[in-house]
Amino acid sequence: MPKQKTHKGTKKRFRLTAKGKAMHRQSGTSHLQARMSQKRKRNLRGTSSLDTCMEASIREALGKHSY
Repeated sequence: MPKQKTHKGTKKRFRLTAKGKAMHRQSGTSHLQARMSQKRKRNLRGTSSLDTCMEASIREALGKHSY
């Protein structure tokens, strides 16, 4: 039986918390922010949790590596 490989793109973008929630960075924060309002940029800061319907597939793609 072959070993399951970690999906490297998922590993770079998601991180699991201690309780198993998948956290990710908000999209639209890397460039082209001159046209954004300050409120929009402020609200995009930090990380947010992924929707619960996607958590199982993210956990499977990460394998045993959570970060």
